[in-house]
Amino acid sequence: MSTVEVVVSSHHKPQTKPVGRILLHLFLIIVAIIQMYPLVWLAFFSLKDNSEIFSGDVAALPKSFLWSNYTKALSEGHVLSYFFNSVLVTGISIIFVLILASMTGYAITRMNWKWSSLTMTLILLGMMVPIHATLLPLFILLKNMGLLNTYWSLIIPYVAFGIPMAVFILGSFFKGVPRELEEAAVMDGCGIYRTFFWIIMPMVRPAVSTVAIFTFLACWNELMFAVTFINNEAYQTLTVGMMSMVGTYITQWGIIGAGLMITTLPTIVIYLLLNKQVQKSMISGAIKG
Repeated sequence: MSTVEVVVSSHHKPQTKPVGRILLHLFLIIVAIIQMYPLVWLAFFSLKDNSEIFSGDVAALPKSFLWSNYTKALSEGHVLSYFFNSVLVTGISIIFVLILASMTGYAITRMNWKWSSLTMTLILLGMMVPIHATLLPLFILLKNMGLLNTYWSLIIPYVAFGIPMAVFILGSFFKGVPRELEEAAVMDGCGIYRTFFWIIMPMVRPAVSTVAIFTFLACWNELMFAVTFINNEAYQTLTVGMMSMVGTYITQWGIIGAGLMITTLPTIVIYLLLNKQVQKSMISGAIKG
């Protein structure tokens, strides 16, 4: 047998996966099933009535799919109103965090001025401040400003607590952008704002997506500020609304499960839309580190 035949025959041999890789895949599959189980359980739970929930296996398929639980949650439970409030507060908070944090991070990391390092340190110190320590001062401040029971009583604290992490993430990405791009833009006649929005920001799109997801999760799931600063039902968000439904529908757990499922769906949609960008951000961050 010639040398060429030996080489060709070796390429046709089936490549067996190492045992370690197979075990890793099995482990990841098990972890994925464990992570998905609560969501599947909640979906089944939201389609049952009380008798079925308390009489048998809670995780079993519903005997009859009660889609009316969702209509009742939206109408009688006012979930639609709570949902709108959460979308409004979260959306405005994300926009403000992205604008303020991106401009701040760019000014600190790309511009030469005396107090840039000190400013970054002071901003990052905000990540160490616990929410509970600011609850009373914020309540008094918002009360004196007449902002209690308004959307701004949530938006302002959410933006303030979201900026430090956002500046940290975006600033690290701004450092990796070649300065030659800015120099070329200036030579072509671009001003500082045009350079920032049209050249720099598209290059850090994964970081922007990461900041958007982190801010969304922090605002969407927040309860402490929402239950303290808002007593008017017209401005309450989903977290407070779900908590109040436990008292209103204490015997109708299927409706409460439907409301929780509606609350969870936006998080799933946001992740499906932006997960690739977040993965790119994590990989880029790991390479830079």
